[in-house]
Amino acid sequence: MRKLASIQIIKDIKPIKDANVIKAASVLGWQTVIKEGQFNIGDKCVYVEIDSVFPNKPEFADFLNRSNRLKTIRLRGQISQGVCLPVSILPAGNYDVGDDVTEILGIKKYEMPIPVELSGEIKGPFPSFIPKTDEPRVQTAQDMLDKYVGQEFYASEKLDGMSATYYVYNGEFGVCTRNVEIKENENSVPWKIAKTYNIKDKLLFIGENIAIQGELIGKGINKNIYNLDGNDYYVFNVFDIDKYKYMDIFDMQNFLFDILKLKHVPLIEIMPLINDVQDLVKFSTGKSKLNNQACREGLVFRTLKGIQDSKFGRVSFKVINPEYLLNE
Repeated sequence: MRKLASIQIIKDIKPIKDANVIKAASVLGWQTVIKEGQFNIGDKCVYVEIDSVFPNKPEFADFLNRSNRLKTIRLRGQISQGVCLPVSILPAGNYDVGDDVTEILGIKKYEMPIPVELSGEIKGPFPSFIPKTDEPRVQTAQDMLDKYVGQEFYASEKLDGMSATYYVYNGEFGVCTRNVEIKENENSVPWKIAKTYNIKDKLLFIGENIAIQGELIGKGINKNIYNLDGNDYYVFNVFDIDKYKYMDIFDMQNFLFDILKLKHVPLIEIMPLINDVQDLVKFSTGKSKLNNQACREGLVFRTLKGIQDSKFGRVSFKVINPEYLLNE
C-alpha cells in the first residue's frame, strides 16, 4: 500500500532564483516548495505525495480545489511535487520517520474516474491470485537503488491509458480493470480488445493458469494523447499464476510475439541502474514512442532477470515525467 502521507525528514533546502519567500526542499527523492523559514534542514515533517486527495477539513483549506487533488505544479520555475506539513497537524503522540499517517489524516488516493461505457459492469473484486500493478515511484525507492545500482535493468515506456488484465485460471477466462473484475459486455473496451485479438481462445489454448497485464489506450481513454481513432492494447506483464512469478523480459517478449501475437509496451533502453533520482527523472522526459508530438507519461524500470526481493518484492519502479504531470 502506497504511503500517501508519512513522517519524513527535510534533507536539504535550496534557494529559488528570484524568489524571496519560498524555498525548494528535498524530501525522500522529491523536490517541493516550502515557505521561507517554515522548516530547517533535519526537521521532521508530514510529507504528502502528489495524487493525494485531502478531506474537506479547515486545516487543508489551502489545498482544496475542485477535486481536492494534490498535483505537480511549477512555482517561479521550480517544479514542486507534494507538500510538507508540520507534524503538529497530527494528534498528539510519538511519530517515527517513515510512519504512515495517511489514514490518520483521512487522505485518499486520487483515482481517475472511468466511464461505465469504457470499463463495463463490475463482476467482483480483482482476483486474489494475481498481483495488482502498482510500482513504487522512484522518489520513494532509494533503498532499491542503493541495493541494485549497476545491475542490468530495462526501461519501458509507461503508457497513459487504462489498466487491463486478462487471465485464465482453472479453465475460466476473466477480464479485469485496475481494481475489479468486469462482466462480459461486447460494448466495453476491455472486452472489445479481447475479441479483437482473440485473447480468450489463445490463453485457453495454452492450457496454463496465466495472466497478462497491460494498458488500454486510445479513443475515450484519458486525453487520448496518442491520437488513435480506436483503441489498442500494449502488454507490460505476463504472470504465471501457479508459480506466482512474472516472466522476465526475454521470455515475455517471446511469449507475446510468437504465441499471443500481442504488442509489448515500447522498450526504451537496457542499461545499468544509476543511483540518482534526479538523473532518472531527467531520463524519463521526452516524447512518446507512439506519438512524437506528445510527452510520454514516464518510464518503468525492471531487472532483466525478473528479480524477486524479500524486502521489495518484484524489483521494479516507475519514474513519472514531470512535464507530463504539469499538463494533467
